[in-house]
Amino acid sequence: MAEYFPILIYFVAALGVALFSAIAPHLIAPRKPTKIKDMPYESGMDPKGDARQPLDVRFYLIAILFLIFDVELLYLYPWAVSIQGEDGLPRELRPLVLGVMLVLLITLAIAYLVARRKGVFDWRRR
Repeated sequence: MAEYFPILIYFVAALGVALFSAIAPHLIAPRKPTKIKDMPYESGMDPKGDARQPLDVRFYLIAILFLIFDVELLYLYPWAVSIQGEDGLPRELRPLVLGVMLVLLITLAIAYLVARRKGVFDWRRR
């Protein structure tokens, strides 16, 4: 049990720092509320109208496409790093992994072209 004592100390210290970080601003920070400070921030513009207006579907399409391409491109970084070093990917697996990555890139290119053809990126078209 003695070998777990440093872990317990680390856990208690981490919990203490988290609690202090959450509670200290409420105790230390000055409070001078004004009408302007209590207004919601709208990217530097005065808020007007209802905030719960439905967004155009194109915003959601762009967000989904961004997530898809962003997450898929995250697979390229480990591959590029592992292919560079001698201690990374074994030589006999490099052609197979290159083929898999090419299939991934071709699939991404086809998805981009399909989205472009469907007019997802054309904001002015109605």
